[in-house]
Amino acid sequence: MSETGIPDFFVYGEPVRPLDVGFLHVETVLARSNIHLGQVAAHKHPQMGQITYWTSGSGTYRIEDRAWDFSAPAVSFVPSTIVHGFSIGPGTDAIVVSVADDALAALAGHSLLPLDRPVFADGLPRHAAWKKLATVLEMIAAEYAEAQAGNDKILPSLIAVALSHIARLAPATVAAAPSSDASLAMGLRRLVDAHFRDNWPVDRYVATLATTPHLLDKAAHAVLGSGVKRVVSERRLLEAKRLLLFTVRTVEDIAYEIGLDDPAYFSRFFRERIGEAPAAWRRKQLQG
Repeated sequence: MSETGIPDFFVYGEPVRPLDVGFLHVETVLARSNIHLGQVAAHKHPQMGQITYWTSGSGTYRIEDRAWDFSAPAVSFVPSTIVHGFSIGPGTDAIVVSVADDALAALAGHSLLPLDRPVFADGLPRHAAWKKLATVLEMIAAEYAEAQAGNDKILPSLIAVALSHIARLAPATVAAAPSSDASLAMGLRRLVDAHFRDNWPVDRYVATLATTPHLLDKAAHAVLGSGVKRVVSERRLLEAKRLLLFTVRTVEDIAYEIGLDDPAYFSRFFRERIGEAPAAWRRKQLQG
């Protein structure tokens, strides 16, 4: 269990543990069905991203505060620390590819898909990209299961291809950026995840990443879509929404948890960005 009350897992149902460099894991949703029984509660993985490719059946997939009703084929990519979960009907299955953050960082320059944000795609099953994606994911699953010599060279390349097919299925999510910008922005994202509660000034992020204010702001805008201060603010808002949705903690407690000492300021902060007070937003989400 993470300090926010939202579970952290290695793979679903298993406690977090240190990952080997370049860690990869492949399994099906049905293989873990005796644990989740078709209902995977909101959770996150602090050290790895996941591709989930639905091969059969239907259900509802949730990423943070958004949900999609889907029928196979459908696919998602969820970076580390992003809250997700699903509910599925009998016989629904998917191939799940889990990749350690360091391995994903090495793939960033070889993938069309930005790896710092989640994406979900479904629909148009006759689209040629679905057939290509299915072929690549089946190759990944077979290569992983066979565990032949050299698969540590083959699997990362196949995963980069799979991520690029996902980008083609969800082109609105693609935002090309120079690899140096992507690397710097991902470093910023990791630091913000770790320290947004600590109210670090921008200069501390700059110094920790050994860059300049201009380069960091440029990378943040190019890859994350906003400047450094806004990235921190949006991360704080995301954590607030997570805690409102997935825990029973009070609004006052959530304010302190996300690094704001004044609950009244937190309510203004939330209302300015969402358009309603935290408690009202929580009630609406839970009733919907």
